[in-house]
Amino acid sequence: MLVSLIYRDGSSAAFVDAFLLLLGSGILIWLPNRKEKKDLRLRDGFIVVAVFWVVVSAAGSLPFILADNPHMTFTDAFFEAVSGLTTTGATVLSELDGLPHSILFYRQQLQWLGGMGIIVLAVAILPVLGIGGMQLYRAETPGPVKDAKLTPRIAETAKALWAIYLSITVACSLSYWLAGMNIFDAIGHAFATVSTGGFSTHDASFAYFKSPLIEMVGVVFMVLSGINFSLHYMALRRNSLLIYLHDREMRAYILIMLSAIVLVCTHLLLKGTDYTVGETVHHGIFQVVSFMTTSGFTTSEFYQWPGFMPVLLVFVGFIGGCAGSTAGGLKVIRVMLLHKQGVREITRLIHPSAWVPVKIGNKPQPYRVIDAVWGFFALYVVSFVILMLSMMEAGLDQISAFSAVAACINNVGPGLGTVATSFSTVSDPVKWLGCFAMLLGRLELFTLLVLITPAYWRS
Repeated sequence: MLVSLIYRDGSSAAFVDAFLLLLGSGILIWLPNRKEKKDLRLRDGFIVVAVFWVVVSAAGSLPFILADNPHMTFTDAFFEAVSGLTTTGATVLSELDGLPHSILFYRQQLQWLGGMGIIVLAVAILPVLGIGGMQLYRAETPGPVKDAKLTPRIAETAKALWAIYLSITVACSLSYWLAGMNIFDAIGHAFATVSTGGFSTHDASFAYFKSPLIEMVGVVFMVLSGINFSLHYMALRRNSLLIYLHDREMRAYILIMLSAIVLVCTHLLLKGTDYTVGETVHHGIFQVVSFMTTSGFTTSEFYQWPGFMPVLLVFVGFIGGCAGSTAGGLKVIRVMLLHKQGVREITRLIHPSAWVPVKIGNKPQPYRVIDAVWGFFALYVVSFVILMLSMMEAGLDQISAFSAVAACINNVGPGLGTVATSFSTVSDPVKWLGCFAMLLGRLELFTLLVLITPAYWRS
């Protein structure tokens, strides 16, 4: 609303109306329950998190519905809100350069709030109200290992995460501004960069600025945001960069990213594109980093690159960033464990009696973790196939359906084919399937799928 008043774009009424509607409904829901005191169990955390994201997404869609520009249906508005809050970056909007500043800022703000997780923010506040937050934190925190805490108290953990998140955002905003963006674009793109969201205030995304310097600033902060925030915390606490070098997941993350960059740049040079050597390098670096961190920013029409390049970028998005980061995808730690487990099974075929533990560094991983990773991967594949077939039934071709599911469930944003630039032309059923896939990916499958199991409701 304040942005609307500052720029006098005529959209303040939509935010005022949305505020009043949400405030009124919130009071009506709160009044009958204000004296209830009940401790949350772990099982309660799953349903609270899942319902919370759906409700907040519905609430977040209100300004889009109430605004005159753009004029959006409930389906489109809900899709845009879910995409923002899950930091996916898929959009149904076009002609962004002509939209009110307040709407553009609101889209970026949705991604920033969703980046570290609205639940984690709430966890920092809930103890003040006398409500425990560990159950919510364990259900929300991304990554295969849910029990690690940075500080003894869960509220302090949440505050520490948000302090780091805010500090990186401020640094990113200042860097963009110094590199040549105006203050509005600098703040908006910092929101989307640190959250690895991918929304832009311009249709052309980063290509609008035509500045390799701005793109490289984006690369630096996308890489930082794809790293486990626990590492940022420990590095600051111990005042040592060696924390990053000693972390096996971090090293694998950088190695995979560098390998993909070399492959993409080399392929583009050999295929004789219209790019100069310098353009090839900075486009190749930017697009690989953007997809692997599941940010989804673009500097060129990557979907028209020669050979297997577009598909390779989509598959890089499957890997994603580190556990405990704002990035989506499978997460590097899971890919590492899947690889090591595969190597172990081959070794056991050769040496049936050997005991071959799966290690990260020198630490053998418990079978519980390995089983959880394999279970996650199995659910991921099954969910992907079902969603892809459903989208094909709803009218998408094979390439568009595959990339649409990949873009949504990995929280990447851009895809191939029909959804290369936006989801504006797809049918409403595809958009609702996309919403489900985005929430499924953001909550990392188990949190959402556990609610549809009979065992959850029996006990």
